[in-house]
Amino acid sequence: MSDMLRAPAEAKYADELDWLESVDDGPKPFSWRLSPKMVRLFILGSERADGLEREIPQKWFGDRSFVERAIVTLASDRGLLLIGDPGTGKSWLAELLSAAISRNSTLVVQGTAGTTEDHIKYSWNVSMVIAKGQSRQSMIPSPIMTAMEGGVIGRFEELTRSTSDVQDALISILSEKYVSIPELEDDNIVFAKPGFSIIATANSRDRGVNDLSSALKRRFNFVRIPVVTNRKSEAEIVRFRTEELLRRHNIELEVPPTLLDVLLQSFADLRAASASATSDDERLESALSTAEQIGVLEDAILHSTFFGAAALSSQTLASSLVGSLARRSPEDLAILNKYWHGVIEPRSKDAGGEWNGFLEGGRQAIATLS
Repeated sequence: MSDMLRAPAEAKYADELDWLESVDDGPKPFSWRLSPKMVRLFILGSERADGLEREIPQKWFGDRSFVERAIVTLASDRGLLLIGDPGTGKSWLAELLSAAISRNSTLVVQGTAGTTEDHIKYSWNVSMVIAKGQSRQSMIPSPIMTAMEGGVIGRFEELTRSTSDVQDALISILSEKYVSIPELEDDNIVFAKPGFSIIATANSRDRGVNDLSSALKRRFNFVRIPVVTNRKSEAEIVRFRTEELLRRHNIELEVPPTLLDVLLQSFADLRAASASATSDDERLESALSTAEQIGVLEDAILHSTFFGAAALSSQTLASSLVGSLARRSPEDLAILNKYWHGVIEPRSKDAGGEWNGFLEGGRQAIATLS
């Protein structure tokens, strides 16, 4: 994995998956590599009551019922649609499910306005077609078709960003479980093998971009992933992701719990302000998701490591927060300036501690960007 910038989950947790597979004696649907119980355990982590010889760490933080419903859906013949706000962990959950079930999470189609039917069905190697004509050898299967042929999980990211033509093509795949190839006379149908399914994700903020048809909705079971509002769960997510970053960069730097509290409280304040705002101009463009918190903290850690005193400070954290969230000028800067004067300044006087440095670092960052 050392030569991969970001290893897929099946590579990153290969040893863990191998061990789980070796001790798994539960019933496995179709071609699944792990039983449903072990898939859940791999994602949510082990507990003492599980009686395992080794501890399995938690990798996705959210309601247990969401994971169980997702697993049950994939064991049926229906597709799974994970829908929620940006940064709620939809793609990470899809990757973990694919890794545990199929040991392959890389069969992915990214939905955009430029996604075509070829991306979910097949295309052609033009040079081979010219030399030898159209055949199965000169055909380039899409990630979805590859998943069908292997009886594994295919993924479709940002489904609602793709056009209606692409969505309609997906209906036939989910309904009929085969793809016809009219250009060929023989061997012109690819049937899905048992175990094939699709995990799609959709951003709830993309509503109205390319809404799903009722026909396509019927082919999916919906699992709505809410924004994490529990302070303890959010802290665990941020800590988990940050520790991964530190290991990847071989950085020995401690994130003080007091600074993590400052970050969590700041995002909670800004979310509350956004919820009470009466117009878009009074809301930050940022979704203020957990993923964005992680990005702010990662930015601060890397800045401290490369340009600071090898210790994370509240000033650096404030500068990273302002730099990450001030996307529109002057609207976002005005919102952050109001927050710093109306909330952070009084809090620094009352609570002191890290809030003093956070106040000063934010002021400087806002002034620099203004």
